[in-house]
Amino acid sequence: MSQLRDTVLVLAMTTMGLTAGLYAAFAYSVMPGLQRAGAQSAIVSMQRINVAIVNPLFALIFVGAIVFGVLGAVLWWGDPLRWWLVAAAVLVIVPVLITMGVNVPLNNRLDAAGTVSATDAPTVWADFVRPWVQWNIVRAGVSTAGFVVLIVGLLQTRD
Repeated sequence: MSQLRDTVLVLAMTTMGLTAGLYAAFAYSVMPGLQRAGAQSAIVSMQRINVAIVNPLFALIFVGAIVFGVLGAVLWWGDPLRWWLVAAAVLVIVPVLITMGVNVPLNNRLDAAGTVSATDAPTVWADFVRPWVQWNIVRAGVSTAGFVVLIVGLLQTRD
């Protein structure tokens, strides 16, 4: 049982860290880079990113953070680490809710715009990028907090 618990904990930490890193990378590099590319290029690039990101590895990491976090809390229930795992799992679930409620609908709307003319591109991009970036920063902060909570929990509860 100890090996299973440790494995789930490592998987929870890994997927939480990768998820937080993905949101953060979009905040400090991807979206600023797209902004510098100009509206029409940014739209095309983001539309392609939206297609490329839907893949099995992303799904494993994205869903794995929740699954392994919750499973870790269950497996570590008799240990003080459980509350840290519960907090981390909650902090990983919140960005998923933001993703599904805000970012994915914005992505879908951008994808539905199809090929956008040079005249319309600045408006289409501005309508997309402002709320997407704002909510992504929230996702990055909350998911990073979840990852940090798990690390602090491990440090606080170690023998």
